Amino acid sequence: MADDAPPTPPFRDPALPLGDRARDLLQRLTLDERLAFLHQRVPAVPRLGLAEFRTGTEALHGVAWLGTATTFPQPVGLAATWDLDLLTQVGEVVGTEVRAKHAADPTVSLNVWAPVVNPLRHPRWGRNEEGFSEDPHLTATLATAYARGLRGDHPVYWRTVPTLKHLLAYSVETDRAVLSAQLPPRALHEYELPAFLGPLRAGVVGAVMPSYNLVNGRPTHVSKDLVDALRDERDGFLLVVSDAGAPSNLVTGERYHADHATAAAAALRAGVDSFTDHDADSSITIGRVRAALDAGLLDEADVDRAVLRQLELRLATGELDPDLDPWAGIGADAIDLPAHRTLARRAAAAGVVVLENDGVLPLRDGVRVAVVGPHADQVCTDWYSGTPPYTVTLADALAARLGADRVTLVDGADRVALRSVTTGRYVRPGDDGVLVADAPRADEDTHVDLTSWGEGLHTLRSRRTGRLWTGARWILHADADRVGGWVVQESFRVHDHGDGTVSVQHVGSGRWVVVQRDGGVLVADAADPQHAERFTVRTVHSGHALAAAAARDADVVVVAVGNDPHLLGRETEDRPHLRLPHAQAELARTVLDANPSTVLTVVSSYPYVLGDLGDAASAVVWTAHAGQELGHGLVDVLTGDVEPTGRLTQQWPADEAHVGDLFDHDPIGGGHTYWYAPHPARWAFGHGLTYSAVEYLGLTVDAEDDLDELSVATARVIVQNTGDRVAEELVQVYAAAPGHRLPYPRRSLVSFERVRLEPGETREVALAVAVAGLAVWDVTSGSFVVEPGGYELHAGSSSGDLPLVADLKVAGTPVPPRTLLDGWVRAVDHDERADVRLVPRDRDAGTAVEVAPGAGSGWVLLRDVDLHGVGGLELTVARSGPGDAAVHVEVREGRRWERVATAAVPDGTDRWAWHTVGATPRTTLPTWGETDVRLVLDGAVRLSEVRGTRAG
Repeated sequence: MADDAPPTPPFRDPALPLGDRARDLLQRLTLDERLAFLHQRVPAVPRLGLAEFRTGTEALHGVAWLGTATTFPQPVGLAATWDLDLLTQVGEVVGTEVRAKHAADPTVSLNVWAPVVNPLRHPRWGRNEEGFSEDPHLTATLATAYARGLRGDHPVYWRTVPTLKHLLAYSVETDRAVLSAQLPPRALHEYELPAFLGPLRAGVVGAVMPSYNLVNGRPTHVSKDLVDALRDERDGFLLVVSDAGAPSNLVTGERYHADHATAAAAALRAGVDSFTDHDADSSITIGRVRAALDAGLLDEADVDRAVLRQLELRLATGELDPDLDPWAGIGADAIDLPAHRTLARRAAAAGVVVLENDGVLPLRDGVRVAVVGPHADQVCTDWYSGTPPYTVTLADALAARLGADRVTLVDGADRVALRSVTTGRYVRPGDDGVLVADAPRADEDTHVDLTSWGEGLHTLRSRRTGRLWTGARWILHADADRVGGWVVQESFRVHDHGDGTVSVQHVGSGRWVVVQRDGGVLVADAADPQHAERFTVRTVHSGHALAAAAARDADVVVVAVGNDPHLLGRETEDRPHLRLPHAQAELARTVLDANPSTVLTVVSSYPYVLGDLGDAASAVVWTAHAGQELGHGLVDVLTGDVEPTGRLTQQWPADEAHVGDLFDHDPIGGGHTYWYAPHPARWAFGHGLTYSAVEYLGLTVDAEDDLDELSVATARVIVQNTGDRVAEELVQVYAAAPGHRLPYPRRSLVSFERVRLEPGETREVALAVAVAGLAVWDVTSGSFVVEPGGYELHAGSSSGDLPLVADLKVAGTPVPPRTLLDGWVRAVDHDERADVRLVPRDRDAGTAVEVAPGAGSGWVLLRDVDLHGVGGLELTVARSGPGDAAVHVEVREGRRWERVATAAVPDGTDRWAWHTVGATPRTTLPTWGETDVRLVLDGAVRLSEVRGTRAG
């Protein structure tokens, strides 16, 4: 370098830490440039070498919305593999294809919005397909594996930067943008946060997205304590990107802040760094933040912190170091490579779960198979699927494996022709796909396959075009390749007028189909069925009749039923129930009546309650929507070419009444998941069969005499394959803590190991059990504790089949009684509650309790309170509204409660105005010793905390 050459600016020096480089970049940006960084679309800064930048490429199970890309199984299906190496390899392929899209278009973001780590608390959640497991720790383990592949293994440069979704307590779609999840501390720390903290601690994610909902009355986008809980665990940058439209929703929907400048300031102060709002128009976000700066609600340091995190992320993807970035050489052609196809097939097979089998599986060579049902000859995609380069259906794969002459296909749909009353002619698609009622005869051009998906929803597939009816353009066409879109345009309802005619409603627009008098073109135009066209329906053939005939002529029937991921359960829409659609259930019964040698194959995004169908079928098999290789992967397992390895990561309930309240986010109180469910599942968490027989013969535990929270025990499980085939067994160990003071899950997974057992082989499998995994959240100390005493370790093939048990003794210090003399005790840290709800203490931080809507009073219970030395009480209270308001203090006296003091709440109208009030006991508290204390909220009162004053 010449002596007079300018020095290399620090941000250009790759030898410096990313943080130092980012800080140097930051101080070179003008305020206007920094403000522009706060929106999802950031303009280029050419003088600094910064390109145009956007947050967010969807990469849930393949690259979505950017054209052709390898499509893998949905996350719930990937999870069913329980194969961490496989998930990492899938992540590597997805990350590579993101890089390929970025090479073709540099505005494609290397910040990917995946994985989703919300635990699958309730099977009616519409987005069930996006999560991994109902167990938060297994969710963390699987998500870490997938994110590790997305991130890559270079110590400095990231292949892509994964984003954890969605912080936090998000598992309901109904009113999701205004719903407040009630989340007490135990549910927060034991059930919700672990799924996020695992990938963060592993260093494989660099961003997080808050959820749409509120938690305890406060929107997550302004919940600094939640964001801080993650940033405290991340050694490095952590960009927080808002969900789409959420910043505006703080004002427009949630009504939490009165104006957008205040809301934007609150979000930035809480830690949101990038606003996904108003699509490509950044001026609105910038204007709101600038108004907040002008009003003194923010200072430039708040803006700088957000910009700095984004700069670190961008530097980590090698934006300024293309010569050093190991991923920069990935070209635009690294899509749909042969290795990617092979991996997609392997993943599809690995996630297939055999739930029941009387010996009909695996299918023998030479068998004649009828494949029946709506999933026999289609591969569905979901909202976050990419565009697969090809698809292999179940029927395709069976014909390829068994021979086309051995396979009969019947989709089970009724084939009909519709005749317009207006024109007197039948509906057919023209050469341009437009639907016209002008055919004089009901020939094949007019035939439509009518498939019912439940709750009155139908799709109609033209036999002439082979494509679905759609109302996306007002004029109806028969040219849709699949059901899809944010607003589905390919679903219809049929209204029976009771006089032999029907009318058809296009569900996407809500309009009813009209036939235009001139030309007979079908349009979605009428407001109600009375003004809609009336059609007579000619049934060309019955799908049930064809299915029964095919079943009688086959050796084995494979009935493929399940959901379409865009209908009756998806983002914005929770499932109406857990049952199979009525039409599909009846189709399965029709087939079973004709041929009991039936394999009920469920292709779905979530569990079902199958009832008697699960008992009647010779075998029951489940697969998620497994992407482009669904057919091959499923048939690989059905034929035994691949041994079944899939296991459930979410239990399938025996009865709909067993799953609890969708809107109760506390799994302890709600009895959710295998941790706390009071009823046995039909198919338990961890369940899945092999084609052999594995017996569990013995369990011993190697452990030190003085185990503590840092110790690791070894569970040694002896298993034997007593069958005549290789078995891929998933050995599972669960913990239980009967008799402990703190409530513990009925059982929780603490270790698992996949083993391959040859016929007749006996194996001792050693599984590490970390004592820290036995910890539960203690509200008294505000920390995780492992209570000393006896634990049980159970081993078996699922949470519902644990034939082996061994004892484990843990030393430690017992949790002491709660004291009121060492400082304030938060009301939210109660042990039990009734008729109260959790609410914000202040707008920006803290949690209090108040009487639930519709209840005149409620209470919180503090267990094991040491009242020695306590002479009086002080409470921090506020009003929730007008009227009488007081807090009564009660102490347990045997089986009844003794009211010992009352604190009145001062008058006022400001719910954020807190007062410290005294409650003088009518009796001497120290005489009660250690006992339970109940704080009864009476009327319009909010309670934040309580403390004791010393006697004398």
